[in-house]
Amino acid sequence: MTTSLFVFSNDLRLSDNRALLEAAQQSTRLICLFCVDPAWFRPARYYSKSIGAHRWQFLHQSLKTLESELNARHQTLLIRFQSQPQAIEQLINAHAINVVYRSHNSGFRERQAWEKLKQRFSHVAFREVTTFTLFDQSQLPFTLDHLPDTFTQFRKQVENFPISEPLVAPDILPRPMTGLNHTSDRLPPIASTESPFTGGEIEGLSHINHYFSTQAPANYKETRNELSGWECSTHFSPWLAQGCISARQINADLKRYETEVTTNESTAWILFELLWREYFQWCALKHGTKLFAPCGIHNKKKRCCFYAERFQKWCAGNTPWPIVNACMKELKATGYLSNRGRQLAASCFINELGLDWRYGAAWFEEQLIDYDVASNWGNWQYIAGVGADPRGGRHFDLAKQTQLYDTNSRYINQWQGYPTSPLDSVDAADWPILPPDVKSP
Repeated sequence: MTTSLFVFSNDLRLSDNRALLEAAQQSTRLICLFCVDPAWFRPARYYSKSIGAHRWQFLHQSLKTLESELNARHQTLLIRFQSQPQAIEQLINAHAINVVYRSHNSGFRERQAWEKLKQRFSHVAFREVTTFTLFDQSQLPFTLDHLPDTFTQFRKQVENFPISEPLVAPDILPRPMTGLNHTSDRLPPIASTESPFTGGEIEGLSHINHYFSTQAPANYKETRNELSGWECSTHFSPWLAQGCISARQINADLKRYETEVTTNESTAWILFELLWREYFQWCALKHGTKLFAPCGIHNKKKRCCFYAERFQKWCAGNTPWPIVNACMKELKATGYLSNRGRQLAASCFINELGLDWRYGAAWFEEQLIDYDVASNWGNWQYIAGVGADPRGGRHFDLAKQTQLYDTNSRYINQWQGYPTSPLDSVDAADWPILPPDVKSP
């Protein structure tokens, strides 16, 4: 008799979950676990928490859906309010676990904790299965050490590779363990937010089906840089980040759309962006802690410093740049921001404000519903010029960008992104800076 532990993390779904299917096929009894780490809700080294109100609401909704789907198959979801390594250790010791399963994770801290558990419990089998990416590592035409330095080189080598069809959800799961307290009563409270997204596999699959029933995919390349508008972007990312849907599921519906409706540059661009996401996942796996290093994955020097006042004003949307203010206020209000908005906010943070890019990346980590470690920190490195950008960073002309993407100030007015002045209230020596119309005595 095999007693298995399945650890949900970035795969909060039953469909196209090869890791769960393998656990179901190989197990007699099965514990399904998700850990809500208390450390997520405490400020970390860059003054931001790992998870804010918007993402916690979305995650909680996703867990409730997963719990319901497991219950329909006579299984249960064990939710522990503790770190994942602690919970796994306790369950192995208490229930004679034979095998621990999880989906492959590219995050350095997650992988480090996993390896420590493998070393500590050498008598237990630890099994990882790829579910978060389009390709398995064994399918890549190069070893991880030889991952291309730029996305373009990566794309050219993989864009014509066949992508596996998604798998259906299992009808039957092994019976659960008895006597477990499955819902923690210590979980942080849920704050009702203005997010336009509802978490969970059912909502995610419904959104895929709706999106590909419209003309939006055929026009995506023309609309993708808009600052707002539900049909302007695919909006798959929140469900992708939590694993409520898979990249393979999106690709399968994209291919059906191209077969049944149309194939053009816009539909090709959707795959293009899925491949960008793919590239960042493998970059994170290859480079480990360099993803968080100030000099980035290529050890490039970056001049910057940290002004607490500038950081706080950027977070609150109180800078001299209306377009950036609007972006930051939308982010804080909804937990979401368009791709163009993210680029403008990051460029301002790095180039206009001269701040350490890692503080901006950490703020996005707290605020974004669709946060995933590889995409977020990889994109911030890209803008900062210490990552995968062959041009050495991106510096956007904010006035020009405003003219291009918010000509009539509709977006700025919607989010009240009005400029504030001056940027600093003190100079480098902490002396007050007076407004131009105030004369010193």
